[in-house]
Amino acid sequence: MRDYLLCLVIAAAVTYVMVPPVRALAFKWRVIAVVRARDVHTAPIPRLGGLAMLAGMCVTLAVASRLTLTSRIFEASHVGRGLLIGAVLVAILGAIDDKYSLDAVTKIVGQVLVAAAVAGSGVQLLWLPLGGIVILDPIASIGLTVLVIVIMMNAVNFIDGLDGLAAGICLIGGLAFLAYSYLLSVHFDFSRATLPALVSAMLAGVSFGFLFHNSHPARIFMGDTGSMLLGLAMATSAVTLTGYVEPTVLQGTRSALPAFLPLLLPLAVIAIPMLDLSLAVIRRTRAGHDPFAPDKKHLHHRLLELGHSHRRAVALMYSWAALVAFTTVALVFAPVWIVAVVSTLGLLALVMLVMRWKTAGSGETAVTAASASTTSSADVHTGQKANENQAVETSGRSSTQTQHQQAAAARISPTSDERNTSS
Repeated sequence: MRDYLLCLVIAAAVTYVMVPPVRALAFKWRVIAVVRARDVHTAPIPRLGGLAMLAGMCVTLAVASRLTLTSRIFEASHVGRGLLIGAVLVAILGAIDDKYSLDAVTKIVGQVLVAAAVAGSGVQLLWLPLGGIVILDPIASIGLTVLVIVIMMNAVNFIDGLDGLAAGICLIGGLAFLAYSYLLSVHFDFSRATLPALVSAMLAGVSFGFLFHNSHPARIFMGDTGSMLLGLAMATSAVTLTGYVEPTVLQGTRSALPAFLPLLLPLAVIAIPMLDLSLAVIRRTRAGHDPFAPDKKHLHHRLLELGHSHRRAVALMYSWAALVAFTTVALVFAPVWIVAVVSTLGLLALVMLVMRWKTAGSGETAVTAASASTTSSADVHTGQKANENQAVETSGRSSTQTQHQQAAAARISPTSDERNTSS
């Protein structure tokens, strides 16, 4: 476990340190997220934050290749090298998209090519639990792997709409993957689970390091460079968990359910982004629009419309993701009925928290409106008093000037006695 934690810390530290120079580079290259109608930020923010994440992954892979536990990944196969190449390629694709805004078809083609390169390196689905254990042939294995990677990239990209949202959910997903991978690799001595554990540690590390700069108010966005990179890492963890672990070995531990947990866990971790992605595609297709065309109707946008603040909307999304992900992981450690009771209580607590926050938010809005109204009334009253005082001062100055003019005229004009004397 120490190797995984060390990789997590290294990934977080390198990402954190690399964000400022990447931010300066984004300003120099003018890769700036301008304010659009569907955005919630009010000022232009630099993109390309994914380049800092890429640096964190590269350094972590280099260190992992020298550690005792994780070095077996690089000795046994070229999967680590393939993952590194895939990360570099997807970062290049994302950087080009952040700069020039590629069309949907070009972006999908690029994602498919990157996914194919990763699948060709050995990151593949090998079986599916469909009415038993179905062993996939090489073509089907590569095809399904490419599909999973592309879907995951777009799922993470679709939820990258609030400050810190995508990075936080990927952090939660990475920790959930790491917990389950560690259980497999250490407690059951599954050496093949070392790769998902390593990738999960990197995923959690780069997400955590980036959050310091991306939390509200964000100083930099990850852009498509970061969202596709995180999607690739999460998909790699999912594929290696579902493809490299034989479910028959897990049967008999506590129940038959853990045998299918390598497949359920990825679905649980990405439940929120996948739900958002599915709803977006259905909504846009029914409207006759491009399924990948941006809009302002994602789940996080709807939370804002309900009256939640930016930070509260993000916290709610974090809570839902953590509840689903770690409830699924807990199925390995505890009986199903205990997990069901605890998760139900957690769900009720979360719903109550949502309602309480919403009420508090409405109260804050009402107080703010009342304060603004009171301030406006006070400003009007103050303005009226100022006008009255100004009128009085003006009248006084006019009266004084009149008196002075009359006195001067009296001094210049001769009196009646003087006129009589003169005559």
